Amino acid sequence: MKIAILGAGYGGMVAAWDLRKAGHDVTIFEAANYAGGLASGFKEPHWDWSVEKFYHHWFQSDSEMLELIRELGLEDKVIFPRPLTVMLHKNKWYPFDSILNALLFPGLGFGLNKIRFGFVGLFLRITKNWQALEKVTAHEWMMKYAGKKVYEQMWQPLLIGKFASYYKDVNMAWLWARMHARTTRLGTFEGGFQKFADLFADKLREKGVEIRLGTSIKSIKKDQASGGLSVDGEHFDKVLVTTSPSLMAKLCPELPESYLKGLLGLKSMGAVVMTLSLKHSLSKEGYYWFNVPKEEGYPFLALVEHTNFVSKEHFGGDHIVYAGDYLELGHEYFEMTDEQLLERFIPAFEKFNPEFKRDWVKKIWVHKTNYAQPVPLVGHSKNIPAIQTPIEGLYFASMSQVYPWDRGTNFAVEIGRKAARMMN
Repeated sequence: MKIAILGAGYGGMVAAWDLRKAGHDVTIFEAANYAGGLASGFKEPHWDWSVEKFYHHWFQSDSEMLELIRELGLEDKVIFPRPLTVMLHKNKWYPFDSILNALLFPGLGFGLNKIRFGFVGLFLRITKNWQALEKVTAHEWMMKYAGKKVYEQMWQPLLIGKFASYYKDVNMAWLWARMHARTTRLGTFEGGFQKFADLFADKLREKGVEIRLGTSIKSIKKDQASGGLSVDGEHFDKVLVTTSPSLMAKLCPELPESYLKGLLGLKSMGAVVMTLSLKHSLSKEGYYWFNVPKEEGYPFLALVEHTNFVSKEHFGGDHIVYAGDYLELGHEYFEMTDEQLLERFIPAFEKFNPEFKRDWVKKIWVHKTNYAQPVPLVGHSKNIPAIQTPIEGLYFASMSQVYPWDRGTNFAVEIGRKAARMMN
């Protein structure tokens, strides 16, 4: 069969890999001039490694991703450092990346609240019944079982930071998935995620997959003459789309109204991420990931000092820092210039390190996307669009369909392979 895949992110590339191995003629169309999707990166001339536009890492439990890497013969390029993640309590940052550190965290005291926190965490790690949890909001479930103090200290800031005005509407299965699947040790690829994407693309080309970068598709239509599908006038037997739901609806308006309504009804958050190259380290203690409480007045959700995860020597001695946030579309950050955003963020950087000065900043990059975090509401499983659309030969696989799991490269690989099996 002649198959088209829209999107050279991890889901699209792994689907192409499997379909080509099965003997099909595969072409990938990618609007950007590079592969990697939301996990793509950029690189300065004096850097040996690239930096992801939207900070990424792998978990040791990312079995689908790690299996693909082994399949590609690249397992020796994966590293799993143990960086420090911290939480704020009374203007002081405390490590919060292990059971022991969680028990020592003073924000919950040392009585019933800490016991409830421990039992809730244990239950969510053990149970596999996410279907029951999607029937109730995380706000309601945590208030009932973790208690008001634990919820407001530990989970409410995360929900508000991730989902803004939707935070009371997100179902408990989403929080279960984060607790159930993630590990404290974090992984990356030697050279950066863009290096992995480039090597993967090279291996696809070696196998005979055609990758058309810088090619933006305008429409997918039924090919009445041949019975297949037309991608901007080019015939294919089957097509897999790995874009956002809204773009899928725009590309193929011939889809039945019910399916289109389902696509357009899915809610998602956008993201704005600033990456900075600094002359000095921002965290004196060597912390990697700061879980930032926005209710304390910080202008972003997370501060991540990337070079406390991997060595600054990979970046010519530059200290690399991310300041990022999930935001509803229409938020002012989407319209602000890079310099305006930096001026908004500088007072916060001074809170992390009082010695911080504006002249520490060597260069900044700001990346924005309208589609970064699906919003799973109560009973969300019934809202998930089918991978096989009502149009024969047309398939759709996106991060909005990896539910109950949260978005990430591991689940992009999983759904990409699932779509390929259905198309084969």
